[in-house]
Amino acid sequence: MRTSIVAVLYVGGWALFAWLGDSWWQLLVAVALAVVFTQLGFLAHDLGHRQVFRTRRPSDIAGLIIGNFGVGLGWGWWTTKHNRHHANPNHEDHDPDVSPAVIVWSEDQVARSSGLPRFISKYQAFWFFPLLTLEAWHLHIASFKALLQPTAKRRGLELTLLVTHFVLYFGLVFAVLPFGKALLFLAVHQGLFGIYLGCSFAPNHKGMPILTKEDELDFLRKQVLTSRNVHGGLLTDVALGQLNYQIEHHLFPNMPAPNLRRAQPIVERYCQEIGVDYLQTGLVTSYGQALRHLHEVGAALREPTREPTR
Repeated sequence: MRTSIVAVLYVGGWALFAWLGDSWWQLLVAVALAVVFTQLGFLAHDLGHRQVFRTRRPSDIAGLIIGNFGVGLGWGWWTTKHNRHHANPNHEDHDPDVSPAVIVWSEDQVARSSGLPRFISKYQAFWFFPLLTLEAWHLHIASFKALLQPTAKRRGLELTLLVTHFVLYFGLVFAVLPFGKALLFLAVHQGLFGIYLGCSFAPNHKGMPILTKEDELDFLRKQVLTSRNVHGGLLTDVALGQLNYQIEHHLFPNMPAPNLRRAQPIVERYCQEIGVDYLQTGLVTSYGQALRHLHEVGAALREPTREPTR
């Protein structure tokens, strides 16, 4: 049902775009398509975890169609990166999602930072949401860079689908809209796509403990202590692609997303029995915790008398 609804909205959104033509109402279409693109991203995520089909082949086919062709993200590259995150969530040395590319996640990373990351980290809590407007473009570029590597799997197929997506995407936008409106449409669509993606994943781990090589945790504690659930009911479940049950998702990544809410009370009760902290907050609170953490990490650069600790 979820896949069918999103597919209809995707086709309907582009049909509406073509029908409206040269109109400022297209900016609302850009907003709607940003939501649809993100929902497609959630489906690609679930396919990457083999939640939808029993075997690998149909998962790969659907993932390539949705990821590369549908939204312009290298599905194979992203799935590999995301699996590394699942293996070592919030680990400084092994989780690509906390690598200090622009944002830094610990005082140790601040101490080792230079250039743009060091400049940003001073007030990175304020930079966080503006930087998310570039996240979709970052993922598009990273997808191409990964597929240009000679070791990339399915290189020809993935590149063909990715190039086809952008030829059709840019071709349609610039064919229907005059140049200025087309640029504005792209800015709104891709900017909100990046913000929605970032706002969906940020509540899950940002602001939670950062692990280092000194931390030796078993599988359950490694997954639970670095993750945060977000409660809020059906609307939150739909808006966040059911990834708001992040603890259960990390413990059982192959579990179909609709079942995570059923597993949640069982997992929470078990964690209480064995004395493992289980964090569940509201959406706004989760953002507050993440932003406070980012601000505290950069404190050493705002206070001249304080040096970052290694």
